[in-house]
Amino acid sequence: MELSTEQIIQRAITRGQKTLSEYDSKLVIGSIGIPVTREKLAHSRDEAAAFAEEIGYPVVLKGCSDKAAHKTEMGLVMLRLTNADEVTRAYDEILAKGVELDGVLVQEMLKGDREFVIGLSRDPQFGPCVMFGIGGIFTEVIKDVTFRVAPITQLDAEEMIEEIRMKKLLGSFRGSPPVDRAILVKALVGIGDLGCRNDAIAEIDINPVIVTGSRPVVADALVVLNRQ
Repeated sequence: MELSTEQIIQRAITRGQKTLSEYDSKLVIGSIGIPVTREKLAHSRDEAAAFAEEIGYPVVLKGCSDKAAHKTEMGLVMLRLTNADEVTRAYDEILAKGVELDGVLVQEMLKGDREFVIGLSRDPQFGPCVMFGIGGIFTEVIKDVTFRVAPITQLDAEEMIEEIRMKKLLGSFRGSPPVDRAILVKALVGIGDLGCRNDAIAEIDINPVIVTGSRPVVADALVVLNRQ
């Protein structure tokens, strides 16, 4: 049985979690219609291999836990796996790290040259604020982001997309078609609404949003909960 956004958040609060796992974060984000990576949560080596075959190679394996916000630094991410042997070895390596996990995420490996970031934060004065900008590993270095106080309209979202300095990345790029801005607009409006409806959400960090072809897809996400 699928849980609602409110049920996922309440379950996490009851457990004393400070964040949602990546899997639960994407369930919450996906509930507002934002495209996320095709993925399944495996609880055994055989299950991981079966899921990888179902999703299609190459795949990514990630240790999934609310205690693993920095998965890469913890050695819980294995990229570009191309067959069942690599998947089962990666599964064993992730479990060997000794981190308490909900399972191991088996995800499609997205291909794309353009990465963006979408976020939500709570300002003490203005309340929930939506953020959009250049994503990936250079987010904090480039600092090409823009903000609006939520809730935001479709026009607000369109203006945000136009405000980043590197907006040319949204057009035709290296032979790839222009980014489907309608998906980004829907994501920005939806994240703002999500923050306004759920006081228990302190922050949302969606990074990176990888553009594959013209379609933006969420590759990683983290929902941070308010301390009760």
